[in-house]
Amino acid sequence: MDTRIGSVDAAVETMANGSVGSPPTAHCHPIAPAAQAEAAEATLGRHLARRLVQVGVHDVFAVPGDFNLTLLDHLIAEPGLRLVGCCNELNAGYAADGYARARGVGACAVTFTVGGLSVLNAIAGSYSENLPVICIVGGPNSNDYGTNRVLHHTIGLPDFSQELRCFQTITCYQAVVNHLEDAHELIDTAISTALKESKPVYISISCNLSAIAHPTFSLEPVPFFLSPRLSNQMGLEAAVEATVEFLNKAVKPVLVGGPKIRVAKSGKAFVELADACGYPIAVMPSAKGLVPEHHPRFIGTYWGAVSTSFCAEIVESADAYVFVGPIFNDYSSVGYSLLLKKEKAIIVQPERVVVANGPAFGCILMKDFLRALAKRLKKNTTAYENYHRIFVPDGQPLECKPKEPLRVNVLFKHIQQMLSGNTAVIAETGDSWFNCQKLKLPEGCGYEFQMQYGSIGWSVGATLGYAQAVKNRKRVIACIGDGSFQVTAQDVSTMLRCEQNSIIFLINNGGYTIEVEIHDGPYNVIKNWNYAGLVDAIHNGEGKCWTTRVRYEEELKEAIATAAGAKQDCLCFIEVIVHKDDTSKELLEWGSRVCSANSRAPNPQ
Repeated sequence: MDTRIGSVDAAVETMANGSVGSPPTAHCHPIAPAAQAEAAEATLGRHLARRLVQVGVHDVFAVPGDFNLTLLDHLIAEPGLRLVGCCNELNAGYAADGYARARGVGACAVTFTVGGLSVLNAIAGSYSENLPVICIVGGPNSNDYGTNRVLHHTIGLPDFSQELRCFQTITCYQAVVNHLEDAHELIDTAISTALKESKPVYISISCNLSAIAHPTFSLEPVPFFLSPRLSNQMGLEAAVEATVEFLNKAVKPVLVGGPKIRVAKSGKAFVELADACGYPIAVMPSAKGLVPEHHPRFIGTYWGAVSTSFCAEIVESADAYVFVGPIFNDYSSVGYSLLLKKEKAIIVQPERVVVANGPAFGCILMKDFLRALAKRLKKNTTAYENYHRIFVPDGQPLECKPKEPLRVNVLFKHIQQMLSGNTAVIAETGDSWFNCQKLKLPEGCGYEFQMQYGSIGWSVGATLGYAQAVKNRKRVIACIGDGSFQVTAQDVSTMLRCEQNSIIFLINNGGYTIEVEIHDGPYNVIKNWNYAGLVDAIHNGEGKCWTTRVRYEEELKEAIATAAGAKQDCLCFIEVIVHKDDTSKELLEWGSRVCSANSRAPNPQ
């Protein structure tokens, strides 16, 4: 059982090897303890900082406020830990989300209530996507608790628990540190719970405690050990036996990867099963990037009516399908329209296996189950052979004539050519979801988007955080719509301060295209901005930044060549002007089905 999480060396090695699907892991042993703390360093703030470094956090995304300033001093003082100042708390949370996707864990630091409630939306998104984000809040002076005093940055009541109550539903653990005696235990428990549960946690630290030493901090820290989770061996054997009996009788079974492969850290185990079974391999849309698309039997994205060509036909005509870590919601099921039957499905979740309409087996780790199953299944390539017979390669978009307005499919044809093992794609909520799904990811190419929560504007902060985590190893290519960019544009500024060299494609089609296809109205039209000019203003001559605006294919080619060549060390912002009705056919189909699901009449009372 692999339990170490967050080692910097392991993270670098994992990315270099191009493996996908999970944070860095290695053999079970304690996370390396920090060196003996000097008396001057034996404070609560430095203890928290050391723990963050130990689990693999090397950048904390922060917005200062009077309740967290002393704490920020101690985070800055920790060797190996950088404080990245963000323009607002929402983007700090999104950046921690993006960082956690690349590193395995992320962290943000904000001030009490005004900061905490501002970051709430981002933390909710991380919870929905099963990402361990440590949200640190500078809280009131410990002497003010229980005094009936009214403080600033609150809603005007003497009860300080409003922020805590808000975080209780979107974090897996909450620690309010207002006494030094139990601070060590609360901090360690919060961080270890985030890693074990792969969910965000909340840590509030009273503003007057961060600089105070305490005996629990001055001693050599107890090794930070994550207890290994083990499968129930009898249950594992029974689940494998039932699954083998079910699948070995099938004529044309298929294998589909889902997003919970990440939280189960089972990317390699999934590939082992795929290699052994001979089944065609598909991914659910939110699992793109977790399964290697260079695998010889990879057939694309299974997304119901908007699947990759010929993928849905093979999956839905199978007489048995193994879904590994799926999430079935209205978006991933295209308005609940998937043509799947429960009696044909094996559902493998991080700690549970359900065999068709038959038994369910709990306390079974996905990784253990997949590896045991790989040793028992008979190789069956029938479904892949059927796919190979019917498959017709996708055609290329028609060439644009000189000065012909640029089309979105032409844009993504050129983005496809930019991808390599040294790049990563961040796709914003909207039509970029669908266009980026059609990209074929080379070995080692990263891919992230936020499908479960779908918060527009997420990609700006996520690009900041992801790029910071993979700095000098991968170049991030972000595809962002104009409407989404207007929500969170400010932190392009932070990308410049961090000297990042991401390439941002701002797709300017004059509105909220995804909402237009679900339900149109005047509220989906937005004020057009001079986006390239805005980024120039943010740049203000400080840092390395290059912007351009393109309307035609020949301009796009020139812009990409410049971004990849002369400006490869710069943050590159390419505003792409397209027609407001230029959308993918997949969005048109998906939007109509989601609209139908949203507009269902109430059930009879």
